[in-house]
Amino acid sequence: MRHLMRIVLLIFLGSIGLWITAIAQDTVRVIENVTVRSKIRYHETITPQTLKGEELEKVNAHTVADALRFMSDVQLKDYGGIGGMKTVNLRSLGSQHVGIYYDGIELGNAQNGVIDLGQFSLDNVEEVSVYQGQRSAIMQTASDFANAGSIYIKTSRHRFNEGTYAESYKIKVQMGASNLIRLSALYERRLQEKLTISTNLEVLSTNGKYDFQYRRRNHDGSIAYDTTATRQNGDVQAIRAEVNLNGDITDGYWQAKAYTYHSNRGIPGAIVNNVWRRGERQSDDNAFVQGVWQKELSPIYTLRALTKYANYRTHYLNKDSTQLTADNTFRQQEAYLSLVNVLEITPWWSVSASEDVRWNYLDADMPMFVHPKRWSVLSSFASAMDLGRLQVQGSIVYSRYHDKTRSGLQNHSIDSWTPALFASYRPTDFIQLTGFVKKSYRMPTFNDLYYTNIGNAFLNPESAIQYDLGVRISNNAKLGFNDNHTINGSLEAHIYHNSVHDKIVAYPKGQQFRWTMLNLGRVHIDGIDLQAQTTWNVLERLRLSSRIQYTYQRAVDVTDPATSYYKDQIPYTPWHSGSATFMAEYGAWDFAYNFVYTGERYCQQENIVYNHVEPWYTSDVHLAWRRRFGHHSWKATLEVNNIFDQQYDVIINYPMPGRNFNVTLLCEF
Repeated sequence: MRHLMRIVLLIFLGSIGLWITAIAQDTVRVIENVTVRSKIRYHETITPQTLKGEELEKVNAHTVADALRFMSDVQLKDYGGIGGMKTVNLRSLGSQHVGIYYDGIELGNAQNGVIDLGQFSLDNVEEVSVYQGQRSAIMQTASDFANAGSIYIKTSRHRFNEGTYAESYKIKVQMGASNLIRLSALYERRLQEKLTISTNLEVLSTNGKYDFQYRRRNHDGSIAYDTTATRQNGDVQAIRAEVNLNGDITDGYWQAKAYTYHSNRGIPGAIVNNVWRRGERQSDDNAFVQGVWQKELSPIYTLRALTKYANYRTHYLNKDSTQLTADNTFRQQEAYLSLVNVLEITPWWSVSASEDVRWNYLDADMPMFVHPKRWSVLSSFASAMDLGRLQVQGSIVYSRYHDKTRSGLQNHSIDSWTPALFASYRPTDFIQLTGFVKKSYRMPTFNDLYYTNIGNAFLNPESAIQYDLGVRISNNAKLGFNDNHTINGSLEAHIYHNSVHDKIVAYPKGQQFRWTMLNLGRVHIDGIDLQAQTTWNVLERLRLSSRIQYTYQRAVDVTDPATSYYKDQIPYTPWHSGSATFMAEYGAWDFAYNFVYTGERYCQQENIVYNHVEPWYTSDVHLAWRRRFGHHSWKATLEVNNIFDQQYDVIINYPMPGRNFNVTLLCEF
């Protein structure tokens, strides 16, 4: 407790010192030439990367995983086609360090800590945001403060005109390669003056088959295998349904959500030594309900309450005789409650205190399974100051985890303290300097600790320290031809260093559902991140825009100088990666060209020729036409993905689709 009080006092005194040096500055904050005087608790010290609205439609993205390809410092692991698992990590910290938030509440998976983002469609999503370090806002849960990085998914909400009891419909039909059929329907209605409901239903079916070229070379460079084949066992049948209730109350709001996802899929396995593996299948029955309630109880005090209950069932079947056969069912439950308290002490200084309690339980029909339960209690305290051109936020999180197993032999408790400091300064209206330092901590997952014949109950937790410095330059200009001839642009650059201790690397080895745990000990990650965006209104009906990202990253294992892979790049981390999107709008027509590049990397710890993975790139195009007939709005879209038919693997031995087509018809009324 004395250590906590010292840290809190240091944060407070540091904030006061910064206030004294900046008190003479104007207290009006300017963002992108727009003056804002809202309350501090809704401000974010550092602006995230965001894709929203029409941008999401034009990057050939149908799932959250697709959209994240166009974010810098994001490494997406894709195990091939629609049926392959899709996971993400930020700045090579690992997927388990990333919090995935769905309408403000974290998606959990205590079993392996990984969220398959291919399961989340964009049909009812209006915004996807990526935060490095954490979401730097004062009003958030203790879990938000604890993560090393966050991805926020915000579902759409129709804004009906005041005083009307209107309704809206959106029906979408998509057909494409691999016998893909995707049907989606969204219905929204104002039930009362301050109450709306939205329901979304999506059905997906595909056989998952696509042709690919399989080529492997011997050590001397000669061809070992070179053939064209068809990817098998990638079929998916899935249904997703979601219901949202949104209500406004005096000085606040509330939201309730029910979500369910059911799928039966083949798992397209690794292709090794010219052997096509087709024995793995997985079915998922996932459901959760969650709610958010927020109200200003006084002019200076706001309370937010969040709660969730989730029940997930996974059946994994493997009849492949070349592997260890399996027929197992896993069931996990999660209950979550959070209270967030924000006190606005002055117009420029706010503090918050949050308390999270989470309970997880995993059941399985495997022999000798230990049936683990975990209680997680996280407490956070944060202070934020908005001094006009200078913003500062400091936080500290206390985390305590207690695991209990049926045998009682593997019970243990772990606690930790993780502080963070974020700052932003605007020397001019168009330049913003940012920086943060943060320590984060993640517990090993149930699979890491307790998976039969694989888990290690004595595995050390993993911690990371992050440092980041950035600059953002933005401007709007009128070019003089007419009032509509304008150009908006921004350029952002970051340099960062991450130090990870007791790093746990988990990746599928042979079988996608069964993970191999590898403890690298200590990893140093250094990187540079560049982002540029422009929007050019050329004529009254012509608009051009672009979005470009580039990342350089050096992530090396520095655990033991005696090992052969000391200071080698860690597996599946490229030195160079980037993406570019160019969009044009003219009248009823939309066109977009999307480019994604991932440089060379290695698939194992040793950076030797045998483990080398070639760089890859893809180019996609998007052409859309929209027209309104009375009260109905129609949109037809043609997508051509991988137009140059690039043959590549994101993960070695998991070939990706070549050139393929999608056609989509959307009707709104």
